[in-house]
Amino acid sequence: MRDTGRPQAMSNPRADRVRNVAKLAGRPARLKRGQFLAEGPQAVREALAAHRKGPAPGGRPVISEMYITGSCLDRFGEFGADSAGTGYRLVTEPVMAAMTDTVHSQGVVAVCNSIDLTLDEVMVRRPRLMAVFCRMRDPGNAGTVLRAADAAGADAVVLTSSSVDVYNPKAVRATAGSLFHLPIVLGQDYQQLTARLRHHELPLLAADGQGDQDLDLLQDRSAWRHHRHTAAALDTAADQTAPLVLEAPAAWVFGNEAQGLSPEELSWCDYSVAVPVYGAAESLNLATAATLCLYASARAQRRGR
Repeated sequence: MRDTGRPQAMSNPRADRVRNVAKLAGRPARLKRGQFLAEGPQAVREALAAHRKGPAPGGRPVISEMYITGSCLDRFGEFGADSAGTGYRLVTEPVMAAMTDTVHSQGVVAVCNSIDLTLDEVMVRRPRLMAVFCRMRDPGNAGTVLRAADAAGADAVVLTSSSVDVYNPKAVRATAGSLFHLPIVLGQDYQQLTARLRHHELPLLAADGQGDQDLDLLQDRSAWRHHRHTAAALDTAADQTAPLVLEAPAAWVFGNEAQGLSPEELSWCDYSVAVPVYGAAESLNLATAATLCLYASARAQRRGR
C-alpha cells in the first residue's frame, strides 16, 4: 500500500473528541463553550483566512480545531498545507459523519471560536450601512441575509435577542463564508438598540410592505441628484414631504419572516420603506427584500462618495 506520509486517521465515531465536536450542533454547547462549527470547503476556507488575520474577539484564535477526511484532503490540498498554523486531524468518513449534522458530509469541519462583537465595538467604527434583523427565526434565512449584507458591503449585521442563532450549523452553511467577513452583533434588546443607533445619528429605515416611502422613488431621486438634476422634478406631494435620502448613513430594520415588523417596532423607526410589488405576489420574502433594500442604499452611498 502506498505511504502517503499522513497521520493515522481517527476512526472511532463514538470517541469523546468526536462527541464533543458533534455537540456544537446544539445551542447549549455553543453558548457554554463559545464555539461553533464551520463545515464544508468554502466555510473552512474563509475561517482560515480570518484565522490568519488575527484572533477572534476575546483573544482566542478563530479556529480551535480542524478535521478533514482523506478524500477531501486529496481534493483540497491547501487544507493540508496548514498555512494558518491551525493543524488538522485526519478522520474517517464515519467519524466526519458523526461530527456534522448534514446528510452528506462535505469532508471538512472547523471548530471555531465565537466571532461576534459588542455594539460599542461596531459603533466606534462609524458604520454607514447596517442591517438589523428583528425576530428572524429561520437559520437558512439568517445565513442568506447575512450573505446578502456582506455582498452589499454592509458595515455590520445586528440581530435582536429574539432572533435565531447565527451560529446554528444551517445558518453558518447558508452564509457561504460571509459570517467571517463582516462584524456581527447578537442578542440585542430592540428598543435599547434603536435608541443607541438614533443616539449615533444613524436613521432607522424599516422595511415594510405598507411603508409610506417607495424604494423605487428613493432610488430614482438618488440617481437624479447624482446626475445634477433636482429632486424637485418629482412633483408629488409624497416626494415633497419626504426628507429621506439613500446616500445618508442608515440602519435598515427587517422584521419576522411571516409577520414583518409589529406596529410598535415600526414606531421606533424613523422611516418606513416599501419595496413595490408589480406582479400578483402577496409580498417578497425576507431575504429578497433585504437584498433589494441594502443594495439600494449601498449603490446610493457609493454614488455620493
